[in-house]
Amino acid sequence: MSLEFEHVPVLAKEAITMLSWRQGGLYVDATVGGGGHARLLLEAVGPEAKLVAIDQDATAIAAARDGLQDEAHRVTFIHSNFVHLREVLTERNLVPIDGIIFDLGVSSYQLDEIERGFSYRHDAPLDMRMDQTLTTTARDLVSTLSEEELADIIFSYGEERWAKRIASFIVAEREVNPISTTGELVAIIKAAIPAGARRGGPHPARRTFQALRIAVNRELEYLEWALDDAVELLRPRGRIAVISFHSLEDRIVKQTFTRFAAGCQCPSDLPVCVCGIRPKVKLLTRRPIVPKPAEIAQNPRARSAKLRVAQKVLRDEGDEY
Repeated sequence: MSLEFEHVPVLAKEAITMLSWRQGGLYVDATVGGGGHARLLLEAVGPEAKLVAIDQDATAIAAARDGLQDEAHRVTFIHSNFVHLREVLTERNLVPIDGIIFDLGVSSYQLDEIERGFSYRHDAPLDMRMDQTLTTTARDLVSTLSEEELADIIFSYGEERWAKRIASFIVAEREVNPISTTGELVAIIKAAIPAGARRGGPHPARRTFQALRIAVNRELEYLEWALDDAVELLRPRGRIAVISFHSLEDRIVKQTFTRFAAGCQCPSDLPVCVCGIRPKVKLLTRRPIVPKPAEIAQNPRARSAKLRVAQKVLRDEGDEY
C-alpha cells in the first residue's frame, strides 16, 4: 500500500487559528487524510496536547501514521467513519474534547488514485468507496436502482438539471450492456446531455459523479449525525470547525450550527420564556470564510471551500464568554 497520500490542506491557517483556543487540550481531526491539518493543529496547541486522528480510508490512516510518526506518542489513530464519532471516542474515554475539525469531501489523493473510480477523467472500475470495507459501490447503484431512484440521487446530490434524462439513458444502456467502468458511465452521461448544454461550464459528468459518490458513502446523512454528536462531545468553550466543498454540505453545516445557536422558541407575545431552550453554541463565523485568491491559484481545488466555526457555550452563562 502506497503512503504517498498527498492532500494540500485547505484554509489551514484560518481553520487552525480559530480551532486552537486551548493549549494542551484534546482535539479531534475527524477526517485526517494525509495529516496536513493534524500536524498544524498539534503545532498550534502545544506539546502537551493530544489528538485523535480519524478517517474512514485505511490508506489515509496509514499515511497519517507515517507522516505523524514523530508525534505518535500523543496521537490516537482510528480507522472509522466519523458517523461513529460518539462511539469511538467514548469507548476510549476520549471525552470531552476541546476542538474538532472536519475537512469534507474527496481528497486530492483519492481523486488521483485512478483505480478508486472517483474521477471522471480516467477510465477505471466504477467504485467510489472511500472506505474499501463498504459493500456497495457506484457500479451497484447504476446497476440496480430504478430509473426514478437514480434520477432522484443525481438531482438531489448532484443538482443536475438533466438528472431524469441521464437516469433514463443509464437504465436503457444497462439493459443491453453492464456498466462497469467510469469511462462507460461518462460516455452515457455525454450522450444524455444535449450538445449545447455540454459546450460551457464544468465537465458534463461532474455532477453525476458527485451524486453517486455521496450516495455510495452516505456522506450527507452521516454528516448531519456526526455534527450533532460532535457538538455534544465538546466541553464548554470547545470549538468545531467544518470545511465544506459544495453547497449541499455547507447547507447542512449552516443549518446545524444555526439550530444549535438558537435560543428560546417561545411565541414572541409571551412575557417570559417557558420552553427553557438555550443556545448550545455561539457562531464564530456569521458568514463562511473562503480561500484567498493566492490559495486558489496555488491549489485550484480550494476554490469552492467554505469554513464555518462554532463554539460551545458555557452552560451556566448562556453565550457570555
